[in-house]
Amino acid sequence: MEINLVSDTVTKPTTEMLQYMFRAKVGDDVYKQDPTVNELEMRLANFFGMEAGLFFPSGTMANQTAIKLHTQPGEQLIADKWAHVFNYEGGGVSFNSGVSCNLLDGDRGMITAEQVRGAINDPEFYHAPLTSLVCVENTTNKGGGACYDLDELKKIKAVCDEHGLKYHLDGARIWNAMVAKNQHPSEFGKLFDTVSVCLSKGLGAPIGSVLLSDKATIHKALRVRKILGGGMRQVGYLAAAGIYALENHITRLAEDHRRAKELAVALQKLEWVESVEPVETNILIFSVRKPFDENEIIKKLKERSIFISSMGHGKLRIVTHLDYKEVMHTYVLETLEKLVL
Repeated sequence: MEINLVSDTVTKPTTEMLQYMFRAKVGDDVYKQDPTVNELEMRLANFFGMEAGLFFPSGTMANQTAIKLHTQPGEQLIADKWAHVFNYEGGGVSFNSGVSCNLLDGDRGMITAEQVRGAINDPEFYHAPLTSLVCVENTTNKGGGACYDLDELKKIKAVCDEHGLKYHLDGARIWNAMVAKNQHPSEFGKLFDTVSVCLSKGLGAPIGSVLLSDKATIHKALRVRKILGGGMRQVGYLAAAGIYALENHITRLAEDHRRAKELAVALQKLEWVESVEPVETNILIFSVRKPFDENEIIKKLKERSIFISSMGHGKLRIVTHLDYKEVMHTYVLETLEKLVL
């Protein structure tokens, strides 16, 4: 029994999801003639109270498209220093859009309205890049699955409106945030100019993200997606997995959150653990106490068929997900308790 807790991207479609995919009606999505893709885009747009959506092969491409839509070369976006759009999208901000990033020192990947206000360049000072966009990530990846408070997001929105800035939500794990904080998707749809949502992490689909916005913006996004090579043909088979996930895999995210919190409690009792960061959702980050070695811990767990990841500097990460079952959870808890270094 291999237990992969490296990421929630490692999940495989369930038998029921595969059967749903096989039954999908498909067409050529480049011509917008795939009925299942159209249904997925419509469902998500309605879900978030937005006008339209566009299906992408990856969250990175969806985020990069949003940045391209909201900026011009030479301008600048504001984000947390741990933001996915800066750290994990291959330098796409500069490569695709010619934009620089003003990175803020937030709390576990989350920035505040006052930080945003202080980071906006004077638009009349032409020596500095023109600030045009604010990007926030919810939940935060490097921040250990932390969830933004909705009131703070509203305050950031007010700052954006005051200064004429666009506002993008990287909602790769927005489902986790909504379940953890009992929020409705329409609350996010009201705030952001664009929202990207991922189907292949917590929801367990094999691929896919959707960018949501107003109809005019999504029409422009269609061209950007084409330029980036994101046009797909009979992709309704994959969109069907997203529809199945929306109907069946959202509320069960609470199980992932419970297991992550139980793992955190277990880790706090171990002599080789220095500290465990707060756990709100399905991502658990903990620090190894010196002189214990993080690589040795990874090796010992691997020998017991448990796979976790290193974040460097003595930090390790565990991510719970759809394929991490209760029997596996019991085994991991018992293994941690007995692990000798």
